[in-house]
Amino acid sequence: MADDLTFDTRPPAKAEECVRVSPLVRRIVANNPGPITFTGTCSYIVGTGNVAIIDPGPDMPDHVEAILHAVRGETVTHILVTHTHKDHSPAAAAIKAATGAAIVGCAPHRSARPLSTGEVNTLEASSDKDYAPDRELSEGDAVEGPGWTLEALATPGHMANHLAFVLPEEKALFSGDHVMAWSTTVVAPPDGSMSAFMASLDKLRGREENLYWPGHGGPVQEPQRFVRALIHHRRQREASILNRLRAGDRTIPEIVAAIYQGLNPALVGAAGLSVFAHLEDLVARGQATVEGLPALDSEYRLA
Repeated sequence: MADDLTFDTRPPAKAEECVRVSPLVRRIVANNPGPITFTGTCSYIVGTGNVAIIDPGPDMPDHVEAILHAVRGETVTHILVTHTHKDHSPAAAAIKAATGAAIVGCAPHRSARPLSTGEVNTLEASSDKDYAPDRELSEGDAVEGPGWTLEALATPGHMANHLAFVLPEEKALFSGDHVMAWSTTVVAPPDGSMSAFMASLDKLRGREENLYWPGHGGPVQEPQRFVRALIHHRRQREASILNRLRAGDRTIPEIVAAIYQGLNPALVGAAGLSVFAHLEDLVARGQATVEGLPALDSEYRLA
């Protein structure tokens, strides 16, 4: 089909090298590679002279220095943050201290839902609880500089506070971790929500941007086609989970072993959380059942 999902796993750039990727956008990839971060977190500089920095990244001295070196002689007016994972937001404080720029963007960290009784948030260590924006941006809010505008677009799902930023002057969108060309996105409860993630994909499908700059990896080309393929992929994954319940699987480890054959062992935990997100959504929609509230160690059945 025309919308088959294919990934671009080419490294976008050398670590900590500032590269101009469009007339208005420069990119610096942090040296924090890993199974979830790919080659590293992409930080973006928008504009010339008076500039904004999007997703300053992890609080690593070399990365902070690379960003500050890239904007030497310029004025940083805004530091924008898509969401509060520790590979995206912590360097904001150091860059604010060095430049005086305002931190704007997503709200402080929050979960998509309250913890259930006895539930432990296994994602706690990956969240930046120290993030403190000078101004929270809501849907439609914007900041601007000479020749550029960045408009906030609410895209919850990967995290409850996730924002994307639209650059209308180039019909581009900074998609954070919501849509990436190199891989699907991890959606992990309680911080993430599959129902919110799918709704955010539907929102993007109706928009007109023709290029996405993601939080990891290279640009998303033909984003409407790619988003349609992501939605199709998630619906296929959902169907696979329902088929495993029909076959008699009851637990998340059983389902992961059946549908993620050959998976990198480092990603088994993330796969389990993704299956959990789908099951939580399927229970809410009445297609699966569970005794009590959905949990990682629950037993699930077809409705």
